[in-house]
Amino acid sequence: MRRRRLAVVVEVRLNACSRNLIVRRDGMDRLDAMKVFVLAVDEGSLAAAGRKLGRSPAAVSRAIAFLEERVGAELLHRTTRSIKLSEEGERYVEVCRRVLTELEEAEDIATGARAAPRGLLTITAPVVSGEMVLRPILDAFLDTYRSRLDQIRRDHGHRAVAGLTKDRIEEKILKPLHNKPGAKIDTLKKLRILIRHAKDLKWLTADPSDGIKRGKSKEIRAWTDAELAAFEKRWPFGTKQRAAYELMLNVGTARVDTHLTTWIQADAEDFEYTRRKTGVPVLVEKADSLRQALAALPRKHVCILTTEYGKPFTVDGFSGWLRAAITSAGIADLSCQPHGLRKTFGRLLADAGATAHDIMAAVGHLTLADAERYTREADRRRGGRRAIVKLEDHKANRKPQTHSAGLGNVAKTQGISK
Repeated sequence: MRRRRLAVVVEVRLNACSRNLIVRRDGMDRLDAMKVFVLAVDEGSLAAAGRKLGRSPAAVSRAIAFLEERVGAELLHRTTRSIKLSEEGERYVEVCRRVLTELEEAEDIATGARAAPRGLLTITAPVVSGEMVLRPILDAFLDTYRSRLDQIRRDHGHRAVAGLTKDRIEEKILKPLHNKPGAKIDTLKKLRILIRHAKDLKWLTADPSDGIKRGKSKEIRAWTDAELAAFEKRWPFGTKQRAAYELMLNVGTARVDTHLTTWIQADAEDFEYTRRKTGVPVLVEKADSLRQALAALPRKHVCILTTEYGKPFTVDGFSGWLRAAITSAGIADLSCQPHGLRKTFGRLLADAGATAHDIMAAVGHLTLADAERYTREADRRRGGRRAIVKLEDHKANRKPQTHSAGLGNVAKTQGISK
């Protein structure tokens, strides 16, 4: 019986509607070459495409040469400074765009088995708005969505599907992620999607992940006042790092809500967004420091926060970028995470005396119990402070104002009374 590898399940899952699309020859992936070709055209040069992909210009050139060999025509006219589409290239790039779009749609359908929005979404918008507003946001979303499956393919694609067992999954795939609980949980989710698809293809008869506990993500703590001060000192108003910090600290957005925040939201009188994790709508008044951070930031894109290449961040890219900013601020404690700013927002609200219902509305929690954690912690901190004040008062009152040796004695007088 043929030994099918886990990488094959990933490929089939992502390409369920285009199973014969990916053809490898001489070690080259046609789909990957198409992506490289389209990106090179969009970026305007092989070097720019290479920077975006993390590859050398020579590697980008080889991918395009591979496509030219397949179609038997020159697709790009290359010079030392620029590239230009040939007549055949103009037709071929449109075909590539259509194929890649359909493939992304197939992936979205394939991975829609988990608890997430699904179905056909039709958006009517002017062409300019579609290109400038919707396209960069959707591209960033799709890049983020497929990253975990790509990682499984890279790290474990060599493993035989039939050889997957509960013990092997725990030992070989999940155990290396023991210090990254979030990644471990997400990897297990995606792996179960692949296993279900392998069962549909009759490559497996049972789910080898049955009995594996999902586990819990490690609790991320709020930032300390010293960490807040250190970050603000390093990143003044006018920097993108400060704008991201103010958004998360004063609106309570998670990273998935922050990285694609638009200037349309920033220009509104209040700040309004919908939490992607829960679908809860949130509206808060903009803090003065947030207004100041946004006013000092130049507008170069529909999204407030962009990469050095002027493109929107992916979720993971945004997290890495902000972690680097935290390190640059001299904060060496690795437990100080970007998401901790959201926790800090809840803590500051509770310390200011906000009720659990107020916090629930501002932070976007689904249940009152989640918001009550902040009020309980604030009450505990206030209680601790009151306890020490009372203790100090008690210590002061233990010292008598009058010495006990002089109490109850009759004063003696010298001399004879007359």
